[in-house]
Amino acid sequence: MTPSQSVDLMRTAFLTAFWVSLPVLCVGFVVGIFVSLAQILTSIQDASFGAVPRLTAFLATLLVAMPWMLMKLISYTTVLLGDLGRFAH
Repeated sequence: MTPSQSVDLMRTAFLTAFWVSLPVLCVGFVVGIFVSLAQILTSIQDASFGAVPRLTAFLATLLVAMPWMLMKLISYTTVLLGDLGRFAH
């Protein structure tokens, strides 16, 4: 395996991980901003007040985006295993 093939393989793996995690991270970011604003406006500093909405949003996003995430990971794995002979020599 040449260094350029190794770099391409790692680049593809990192990009796939980025795109698969992006929906969950974006929803977590947006919900975190709204929860922080609500805590500032209401002066509630309870830790569970911030954690429960974020965890609920993460779970809902995972449930909604899971088919797309699995499809993306399956296609990446299929391409990777299909090109395995190219990396062997």
